This record gives sequence, structure tokens and C-alpha cells, in this order.
Amino acid sequence: MSKYSMVMSWSEEDQAYIVSVPELPGCMADGKTPTEAVENVEIIIQEWIETALEDGEKIPEPRLFSDREMLKQS
Repeated sequence: MSKYSMVMSWSEEDQAYIVSVPELPGCMADGKTPTEAVENVEIIIQEWIETALEDGEKIPEPRLFSDREMLKQS
């Protein structure tokens, strides 16, 4: 399981759950269920990292949230 944060939303247009990874620009996937969307984005995260490494780009560190930040988001 990825340590990167994920943001999930529902797309009426696509009739699918969309998951994006804020730390990795352009990294996103969809799925018919929330579980499928997360499973798909896990694959895309690995592909994103592999491509960045091939291109010699720096891989962003996963953002660490403090307990206080987590409470603010609830």
C-alpha cells in the first residue's frame, strides 16, 4: 500500500470514482468502486515513479500528516 495521500471523488460524467495523488502531479486513476479506484491508482503510482526515475526526475516524498492536521480535515 502506498504512503502517498489520495483524494477520492465521484465523477457523474464518467460514472466512476476518481482518485488523485496530490504529491505526484498528474497521477490519477478511476474505478467503478472505491476499492477498485484505489487498487488502480496504486498501479499508476508505481508507473509514475518508474517513469520519473527513467527521466531522471526527483521523486516527491509522501506528505506526513500530523494528528492535528488529520483532525482539521475531518
